[in-house]
Amino acid sequence: MSVVVIGLNHRTVPLDVLERMTVSPAALPKALHHLRSGDHIAEAVVLSTCNRTEVYAICQTFHGAISDINRFFSEISGLPAERFVEHLFTSYDDGVANHLFGVASGLDSAVVGESEILGQVRNAWEAARANDTCGPHLSALFRHALEVGKRARTETGIARGTASVSQAAVELAAARLGPLSGRSVLVLGTGEIGVSMVSALQHAGVSDVLVANRTSVKAAKLAKQVGGTSVALHELPAALERVDVLLTATSSATVVLESGDVEAVMAAREGRPLLIVDTALPRDVEPSAASIKGVTLLDLDAIKAFVESGLQHRRGEIEHVREIVLEEVNRYLASAAARQVAPVITLWRARMESLRSDEMTKLDTRLAALEPSQRDMVETLSRQLLAKMLHEPTVRLKEHAGTVQGQRMADALRTLFDLDER
Repeated sequence: MSVVVIGLNHRTVPLDVLERMTVSPAALPKALHHLRSGDHIAEAVVLSTCNRTEVYAICQTFHGAISDINRFFSEISGLPAERFVEHLFTSYDDGVANHLFGVASGLDSAVVGESEILGQVRNAWEAARANDTCGPHLSALFRHALEVGKRARTETGIARGTASVSQAAVELAAARLGPLSGRSVLVLGTGEIGVSMVSALQHAGVSDVLVANRTSVKAAKLAKQVGGTSVALHELPAALERVDVLLTATSSATVVLESGDVEAVMAAREGRPLLIVDTALPRDVEPSAASIKGVTLLDLDAIKAFVESGLQHRRGEIEHVREIVLEEVNRYLASAAARQVAPVITLWRARMESLRSDEMTKLDTRLAALEPSQRDMVETLSRQLLAKMLHEPTVRLKEHAGTVQGQRMADALRTLFDLDER
């Protein structure tokens, strides 16, 4: 079986295509089961964030699995394959670990070193496990990826400075308007990024924070943490009439604010400008709202450009993280190779021990005349002799694990000793 990752991210595809590929948390269970419903994919994890949508899969049949995944992207987006296939990236076997470990370390994010991606990788893994689409192979891969991500942030300065989309959004707003203290800011969305935005606003000295969300209880709870005000969705237009900045981060599958909604708000503001930073994917604010007089609408592309301009001080840390990723990929591949031969080694050694034990049982009557200590010596001798005979082949199998020769050696053992792993 092969492991493969196929996906799109902020580097490979335009934002208007990427947002159509987003899989919301509510749609994730159905998407996972859809991927696993055929005969070609044994395990599947979907990682869908504001920067990427990626499918990790264990393939029963390689080409069949690739076709299933490409069809999956077409179905969730409603786009024909020719619209996006040239933007897809594909890695398999060793390359999958290298890609995922880089993602978990923040190397592949729009905001390099961002803190949110590690939680998103964990959530994707846990969702797949909860829906029974992730087995031992992908679990080992994702577990190791989380370790790599933590190590990268502990041993390097990759997360110093602007290290999250939420923080970047607040800093971008400040870069456009000047210090945000004394400003009124509305945060739309109470998910992980929304919570982080509110925290970043508090650190920026913003005292007038409004929080809106589809679930009013969540909005009230988050607003209370910073002494802010919760806003019901039907009150959103009125709230927008008075704030200076709108930061959006919902997980809605459709536009929350249409261009007409924003136009009505601007008419009521009587010429006062409004800055909107939309971090959601799919976008919360209809892109055409950017053409409305007085509106400045910034999206993930603007955030990416803003972060890139201030990235120079972390360039050295990126190389350090890449070294960690390479080291951990080698460690993962070594452990994965050992796991591949471990079952056949266990079965083989158990079979040999069973044969030894059976022969000792047959000798019970002939050994009955011996003193207990002498019988123990015979038992010990048989065990030691078997251990010595098995030692060298076991070492050779482990040394060649993960190679063609190692696979041939393992297959030979299964055939010679009729080993059954069922």
